[in-house]
Amino acid sequence: ALLAIASSAATTATAAAALGLPLPSAAEADPAAEIQVVASGDAKKLFNEGRALEAQGNLLAAQRLYAKVTKISPRFVFGWSNLGNTQVALGSLDEADVSYTTSVDLCREKNKETEQFGARRCDDLYLLLLNRGSLRLNNGDPKGALKDLNEADTLRARPDPLILQNRARARELNGLYSAADKDYSVAISMTSNEVAPFWLRAALVKFQLGEAKDSFNLLKRVENKFPAAPEVRAAYATMLASQGDMVAAQQKLLEIPDKARLRFSDKSYLQNVVSWPPSMLDELAKVTAAVGDDKRVSAVTASAL
Repeated sequence: ALLAIASSAATTATAAAALGLPLPSAAEADPAAEIQVVASGDAKKLFNEGRALEAQGNLLAAQRLYAKVTKISPRFVFGWSNLGNTQVALGSLDEADVSYTTSVDLCREKNKETEQFGARRCDDLYLLLLNRGSLRLNNGDPKGALKDLNEADTLRARPDPLILQNRARARELNGLYSAADKDYSVAISMTSNEVAPFWLRAALVKFQLGEAKDSFNLLKRVENKFPAAPEVRAAYATMLASQGDMVAAQQKLLEIPDKARLRFSDKSYLQNVVSWPPSMLDELAKVTAAVGDDKRVSAVTASAL
């Protein structure tokens, strides 16, 4: 299953040291050693214990065990990938990228061996790329994310809703709105029309493409499912403004509690966290100005200098 990725990362080496974790490195492995897709011996025991702890929500303990696994069996593909999973869940995104990359590289190398010698394949390369692509999507690397997710889609060889949702977002962040719209539409059709948070992104992309009616119809379904979500309320207010109903737009925006609402006048938040398309940002600015939030944020910023 795809991990829910945190929005910020701690300094990874400091975090690891504070937890008393070893700092494993694939470079320590004997390059002649066999790449493993199934653990054995002590590594297998620790790996299974780590999975049990992770399933129980004890991520710190699971991370310690996975780190030990990578020390004992540094060429075991899934020791690294599971270590990366816990690092993502705990917010250590840069460190997780290293772990995921190690697992991807080992998996690729294993498959080259298979082609030459007929050994057991590493069949989960698409999933490793999906996880790394999703991580990079949330860690300021949309181009790297799109590359991983395109390869994951190719390897999967059939439509996969998780890959499509994430690739749509990556395409969106790379300015490929028409391609993003196609991915979002297929992902929506594959999820039994059960409204999910990513539908909001799909609505924003349709708005960017000038499909105002379809965009608003999609957003109304999202708003029906998640009526109190600040970003949903802000998007609804923005689309009302685009329809010329500024009074209703202001009322909808003011339904958001002050602290959360003021974020929608913060350029850093808009660019780096929610990352709305340009057309939505232009309309949103009209509503935030109408309620005076832009001046409030400017005053707070000036007082902090």
